[in-house]
Amino acid sequence: MAKHHVSATVNGDGVEFLCATDQTLLEVLRDELHLNGTKEGCGTGDCGACSVMLDGRLVCSCLVLGVEAEGRRIETIEGMAVGQELHVLQRKFLEHAALQCGICTPGILIAARALLARNPDPTEAEVRYWLAGNLCRCTGYHKIVEAVQDAAREMRGA
Repeated sequence: MAKHHVSATVNGDGVEFLCATDQTLLEVLRDELHLNGTKEGCGTGDCGACSVMLDGRLVCSCLVLGVEAEGRRIETIEGMAVGQELHVLQRKFLEHAALQCGICTPGILIAARALLARNPDPTEAEVRYWLAGNLCRCTGYHKIVEAVQDAAREMRGA
């Protein structure tokens, strides 16, 4: 099968890769670009584990083809921290013990960052609604919601 040359921006860096027309963006991120933070949970867009930002929009990377990334801007979990400095959401997830097995955590963090970029002061209901597309089988969500709201307070300087 012929591979296509794709140029994109991932976490602020220009990248080029070859991919087959049937290869998902998730597969490209993990297999071609070796960015293994984005996880595959279901492969059907139902669990949110593979959530990334594509041109500022939250998407399930298992539902986007790699060739569709041509000229686009992609943000993954690897782009959240700056060097060794964790993003406030990452710190709050640790402080609140808002993770267990970690499969869902990267997708939830990406979705939470997208929420806080849109709404810096979400209610509990808004956090739960926004994160409804991210399934977690371990935590029960309460600590996740608390961590997101605590991060929002810190980001607002409250």
